[in-house]
Amino acid sequence: MSHRDDMTLTSSGFYVSQEAPIATDNPIPTPTVPAPDILRCAYMELVVTDLAASRQFYVDVLGLYVTEEDGEAIYLRSTEEFIHHNLVLRQGPVAAVAAFSYRVRTPEDLDRAVAFYSELGCRVERREGGFTKGIGDSVRVEDPLGFPYEFFYQTDHVERLAWRYDLHIPGELVRLDHFNQVTPDVPRAVKFMQDLGFRVTEDIQDESGTVYAAWMRRKPTVHDTAMTGGDGPRMHHVAFATHEKHNILAICDKLGALRRSDAIERGPGRHGVSNAFYLYLRDPDGHRVEIYTQDYYTGDPDNPVITWDVHDNQRRDWWGNPVVPSWYTEASLVLDLDGNPKEVVARTDTSEMAVTIGADGFSYTRRDEGEESMPEYKQGEYKLGHQL
Repeated sequence: MSHRDDMTLTSSGFYVSQEAPIATDNPIPTPTVPAPDILRCAYMELVVTDLAASRQFYVDVLGLYVTEEDGEAIYLRSTEEFIHHNLVLRQGPVAAVAAFSYRVRTPEDLDRAVAFYSELGCRVERREGGFTKGIGDSVRVEDPLGFPYEFFYQTDHVERLAWRYDLHIPGELVRLDHFNQVTPDVPRAVKFMQDLGFRVTEDIQDESGTVYAAWMRRKPTVHDTAMTGGDGPRMHHVAFATHEKHNILAICDKLGALRRSDAIERGPGRHGVSNAFYLYLRDPDGHRVEIYTQDYYTGDPDNPVITWDVHDNQRRDWWGNPVVPSWYTEASLVLDLDGNPKEVVARTDTSEMAVTIGADGFSYTRRDEGEESMPEYKQGEYKLGHQL
């Protein structure tokens, strides 16, 4: 019997089901104390090696707004944000991620965060004055998956610029949408995030039930973070939302006009997973930034989970375009609480790229016919749409 026998196959070719705990052979123990009540992803702290070059990319090209800056760090926010920042660029010797930061519902949730991670034996630090400007009492942890997480409630409020049309540009970035994390054991990571209070909205599996990636949320969108299989812990990308597809096209046009189209790694296109229109860029240090728009609401308690077949090339790109290999293999280092890069552990089981031969080149579009529906993708005859 297939693990999908209890799922419903839709006319669009993916399966839907109700959320259930992800099975894993090596689970992280579930703490006996309550998890902190997380509201949303709030900001990322990036270490960059050339602060001036990064400022040019994120401010002059992408149009994020400077809340505050000095010779060591720049604090940026998007148009609709009222907290102090969504992105911190900090000068440092090694490009990496210093923190994935989440806002919690109450100040008491910081106590819960300390208790939750302390029971797991994680390193926990609490700082009354915060770890960055504009943020108050905060907790940072090295979580069981190796990622540096932060939780905070208190923050300085700043002007929300949604009504400042005199400042807006055609490619306006309106809010921070999500993070994406790379981890060697996706089922283990998903189970732990479920214990932390995250809910799965979509995932990618094969016929035997192996989970290759999963999208999880706290706010009522497709995700606040995703767990993608690969060597880790690493940061795959940080994503900012725009209002419409044309905003993403405007960013592409601007990059072309500036002779900086080499910053475009992948897209523009539409994802099957999330249904969102996307563009992936690489900043001067190689940190990956997604520009993202038009996903869907997920806030109902019985919101169905969508499961995609790992062999279906429409899961990553709805138009079936191949995914560039760098998108699967390259990602940013993450730091421990002392600022040292975390060791990257190799994934030992089959990766998503490995099962979608040639970076998606032999995946199918029509489920009922498999690769026979696309003979141009048969191995030995064509590769990535080009005749050999």
